[in-house]
Amino acid sequence: MAIRFDGKVAIVTGAGGGLGRAHALDLAKRGAKVVINDLGGAVDGTGGNSQAAEAVVAEIKAAGGTAIANGASVADDAGVAHLVKQTMDAFGRIDILIANAGILRDKSFSKMELKDFDAVMAVHLMGTVKPCKAIWQIMRDQQYGRIVVTTSSTGLYGNFGQTNYGAAKLSLVGFMNTLKLEGAKDNIKVNAICPVAGTRMTENLMPPNMLEMLKPEYVTPGVVYLASEEAPTGVILTAAAGVFAAAQLEETDGVHLGHKATADDVAANWSKIADFSTAKHYFQGSEQSQKFFARLQDPPVVG
Repeated sequence: MAIRFDGKVAIVTGAGGGLGRAHALDLAKRGAKVVINDLGGAVDGTGGNSQAAEAVVAEIKAAGGTAIANGASVADDAGVAHLVKQTMDAFGRIDILIANAGILRDKSFSKMELKDFDAVMAVHLMGTVKPCKAIWQIMRDQQYGRIVVTTSSTGLYGNFGQTNYGAAKLSLVGFMNTLKLEGAKDNIKVNAICPVAGTRMTENLMPPNMLEMLKPEYVTPGVVYLASEEAPTGVILTAAAGVFAAAQLEETDGVHLGHKATADDVAANWSKIADFSTAKHYFQGSEQSQKFFARLQDPPVVG
């Protein structure tokens, strides 16, 4: 049965182009009322106008859908408050948040100014946290919510020249990991999409034939699934060119070295400590503590 969003209201940030636009168009096609949020600025976050958001609204309306535009910066408290008020005034509820807005200020760490780090953290991390906080109680009262944050392979694995972007993107995984726990009792599911796509932010990094393979709309099916009633919670879904995979943090079983262990003992046992053959993924932090106590039942390797 086809996934539908009839009666549901979705906010998509950074939806004036690229990935956000593709997500918004598919949600609208499937019956959602969509709020197109986009500052309309440059890739580095400077400037802004409402033309991009208005153009996507026009596309949705031309196809018979329902949408409104919002030009707020997701990093601005007053702007986020206006975004939520505008949505509630127009539609009376908020079911879905796709936190997609982002900027790039790439430089090697030695050449990067702290203001470039601050700016990227403000948009990617706080530009996700602030809308989530503004809609959280609404979703709790409804006993329904779906939130999709946007992480990156740079956050999961690293990429030269993107310390600011990587730090911001992995921080969103940490944010999701706790938010999924706090939202569970209120039927609020929180997931992360990790996309590779040819957008304004990547068009100068890829040749044209690769950009053609990596259209934003090829990522969107994963996002729409994560926004659906059937969605899991607390997952990282990676997506590119119609290929979908799941990523997760894992931890090894570890070794009980004992209270007398030294750094030399850690070095001597490193191959066992770092043996991922039986590694596990934990859904919450307390599971790691349980593992430590379980290992204490093993006789210590040292002394």
